[in-house]
Amino acid sequence: MIKNRVNYSSRKYVVIAIFFIVVMILLVKLFMIQIVDQSYKASSDNNTIRHITLYPARGGIFDRDGNILVYNEAIYDLMVVPKQVKKLDTLGFCSALNISREFFNERMKKARRYSSFSPSIFMPQITKEEYGRIAEKLHQFPGFYFQTRSIRNYPHPVAAHVLGNIGEVNKKDLERDSYYKAGDYIGKSGIEYFYENELRGEKGLKIIFVDVHNREKEHFMDGRFDTLPTAGKDIYLGLDTELQSYGEALMKNRIGSIVAIEPSTGQILAMVTSPYYDPNELVGRVRGENYTKLLNDSLKPLFNRATSGIYPPGSTFKMVNGLIALQSGVINSSSTFPCDGTESQPIRCTHYHNSPVALHEAIENSCNPYFWEAFREMFASHSFASSKEAYSFWYDLVVSFGLGSTYKTDIPAEVSGNIPKSSFYDKMYGGVWNALTIRSLSIGQGEILVTPLQLANMAAAIGNEGFYYPPHFIKSFSDGTPIDSIMTTKRVIDIKQEHFKDVKIGMCRVFEGEGGTARFSKIDSIQVAGKTGTAENPHGDDHSMFMGFAPADNPQIAIAVVVENAGFGSQWAAPIASLMIEKYLRGYIKNTNKEKRFIEK
Repeated sequence: MIKNRVNYSSRKYVVIAIFFIVVMILLVKLFMIQIVDQSYKASSDNNTIRHITLYPARGGIFDRDGNILVYNEAIYDLMVVPKQVKKLDTLGFCSALNISREFFNERMKKARRYSSFSPSIFMPQITKEEYGRIAEKLHQFPGFYFQTRSIRNYPHPVAAHVLGNIGEVNKKDLERDSYYKAGDYIGKSGIEYFYENELRGEKGLKIIFVDVHNREKEHFMDGRFDTLPTAGKDIYLGLDTELQSYGEALMKNRIGSIVAIEPSTGQILAMVTSPYYDPNELVGRVRGENYTKLLNDSLKPLFNRATSGIYPPGSTFKMVNGLIALQSGVINSSSTFPCDGTESQPIRCTHYHNSPVALHEAIENSCNPYFWEAFREMFASHSFASSKEAYSFWYDLVVSFGLGSTYKTDIPAEVSGNIPKSSFYDKMYGGVWNALTIRSLSIGQGEILVTPLQLANMAAAIGNEGFYYPPHFIKSFSDGTPIDSIMTTKRVIDIKQEHFKDVKIGMCRVFEGEGGTARFSKIDSIQVAGKTGTAENPHGDDHSMFMGFAPADNPQIAIAVVVENAGFGSQWAAPIASLMIEKYLRGYIKNTNKEKRFIEK
């Protein structure tokens, strides 16, 4: 029996039809890619098309009165696409740029390592003058072109540590944020660092055709893929430029710092750290060289003593101890304690005054034994079951002044200082200790460490009679964006307002009383409340310290001054603070003879 044969002839036409359809699809796709969709052509013609990044104008930085502190100045980066560098007159190119052949070879090698097809920076930050000289010859050198960007300029050479600086991104910056590409700039410190996202803006892009003579022609696809850059936000600080400049003049050739705060807002009016430097030194191609010099300077001008320097607060801390003793109920403003002067035990007095003394006189004369006795009475009080319970009460109120921690606002390089926990003494003394063991705390010595910033904030809190706003630089953004609520949230101290009023009376007597330690720094017609301090320094001469505020009844400025290795607070810190207060409140110094000791004419 013969089987039926399968007819394959009809299937042949099906296969041919399928093949034909596939070919047609591929041809249509190819037509779309090569003719209709020019974006693919952009990739294939990379050697004739140039992608130029349009850098946005970085936001400006202004002071509280609208004075410009930081603005942009145009510079140019010379870019290179190694694959497009053909038949280059190397000698002529090096002559035009005033560079050596070795420098040329080194930069080209670096560019090729980055990419042969993508642009990279051959020579950064070329000035307008250099640009004018080189640009007219650039058509002779294919593969090279200029890209415009800006650097920072500081019309007032002040507040370098506050404003910070910008520099080229590093590997970590590139890994952390895809916004940046090699050669971009980023805020490295200060306000420039903290508000980088607000200041930087958004990049734009321009795609253009370039002819064989390295000349830019028309926009690719009539600019369809071009984007415009978006400028960064302008920032307004609470800083007072005139006060900042004056403070830097007062601290010239001294080591230390000044911090001034507006008590009603927490805005920082001035932050001086000395030695300091001109912020323009860290701009342009000289940035690296100057940074190295500053870094290696034995006086550490890059170190911000106002936020990172830590010191025993000395007698300035007696205000806090007095307030805590009042709040505990073991004393009132009329309670008195004896003082035997230099014979006092276990803590001696360093000032001559009547005995016994109450709170106001104790503050006026900075009586060590008074504050030790008040401290001891609190630890012996029946209100507390043990020394540790009394210490816990003391500790909680101390840290409520903003001591022992950072404020977590826009202040970079801030350290916490130290307010020791009871566990520290448990470990040190095997769990057995009392007021006598830690008596140095009663006069602001021992393990207590504060920053000048914290000291100024402590003054603001006392001036406000029990509250403060965390210290910060920002005042507002140009577009009305609200500032972080952490900076506008009031922090209240759990001490009765009447106790602050009592302490303020004593602080006024520091300037106005016969035995006041700052009586020689009194300001005519301005009532200042303050406290001098002399902080022991195991590494050399004692530090001169002051903290206070003015006017006493309605503070507009709170201030702390630290002059390292300068001795008594009344000799240096108090007079400097007095001048700063008068300058801010009055606008000028009534008796200019007071300045001559501090400012070199």
